Amino acid sequence: MPAMARPFDVCIRGAGIVGRALALQLASQRLKVALVDHRLGGSPHPADGHSDVRAYALNPASRKLLQGLRCWPDALHATPVVAMEVLGDAGGSTRFDAVESSSEALNWIVDVPELEKLLGAALGFQSLIEVVSTPQAAPLTVVCEGKASRTREEFGVEFIAQPYAQWALAARVDCAVPHGQVARQWFSQPEGQGEIVALLPLGGANGHQCALVWSAPPERAQALQALDAQEFCLQLQAASHYTLGDLQLTSERQTWPLQHSQAAQWCGQGAEPGSGAWALAGDAAHAVHPLAGQGLNLGLGDVAELAAVLEARPYWRSVGDLRLLRTYERARKSELALIGGAGDALQQLFSRDSAWARSLRNAGMRAFERSGPLKAWVAQRAMGLRGQ
Repeated sequence: MPAMARPFDVCIRGAGIVGRALALQLASQRLKVALVDHRLGGSPHPADGHSDVRAYALNPASRKLLQGLRCWPDALHATPVVAMEVLGDAGGSTRFDAVESSSEALNWIVDVPELEKLLGAALGFQSLIEVVSTPQAAPLTVVCEGKASRTREEFGVEFIAQPYAQWALAARVDCAVPHGQVARQWFSQPEGQGEIVALLPLGGANGHQCALVWSAPPERAQALQALDAQEFCLQLQAASHYTLGDLQLTSERQTWPLQHSQAAQWCGQGAEPGSGAWALAGDAAHAVHPLAGQGLNLGLGDVAELAAVLEARPYWRSVGDLRLLRTYERARKSELALIGGAGDALQQLFSRDSAWARSLRNAGMRAFERSGPLKAWVAQRAMGLRGQ
């Protein structure tokens, strides 16, 4: 008689970066995982029909996790950031240096398509992961479907979303001046409305390419997207103070609305008898403004925390034990309150167009630059180094 198939321990709904990383991490603990990829059922990928211009700033903690999964991109696709410069709208500025943080890099700017390719290839070598098109029964379901998660809605979880009066515009540009492995960010108030321009180094240590993330009011973002390439680059050169010389657009421009959001509950028990427990991770649990570059770092932090909690459980506890899952929830909500809350406060401060707000934020940036221990602590937390 054929042997009975081993039942699944965990079902992960959503096969993006967070879902794939979690599946690989749990499988390394000898848990059997069903990874639900909705695209197998014909659902389109967000980037279908378009070149993918996304890039993420991944901190040392995220890098360690992905290296452990053997999914860290090569030097051409993961550019180390040795310094970050932030300039205010009235003379305020601050700079972070990797040397001051005793680190190889503050973070790495990683090509999303390359990272997804590596994670996809790793799935094929892990026999304990089965990629499926529909949800499977398991003691624990982890929802990694993103901000618009349908499963979260099915579970009746309140998702508290605070839309920003901004959209993000992402693109790739070539720069006449080498980026020097420096990430640069400019806050400004053209026509009394807050904008943030970030140019993130790509293409390796000696590269001339940058990933652009331009946060602007919706009408402005749409107008920038509609400009011809030459006029767009002229406006970008002015917004970035001509720091990298002439810029050339090398990709499509993609836009999306920004929000700060958080699920009221990150874990619970299924309503149906025998349906098991559930937990949220990644954008299904939270979304933050991209100005701090912490979105995917928070998601991969969820992966690391949940995997650690499950690995440390006594052998007699199920992976769906709610006491374990609430330990995960408390830890990650605390981290989100600190990292996400700081980014939200900065966005709110720089979105106000008044003399007092302008004076306060730029004076604050100058004071922060001279703060010593406070600046070092903020840098360490942004790098995911809690114990420093």
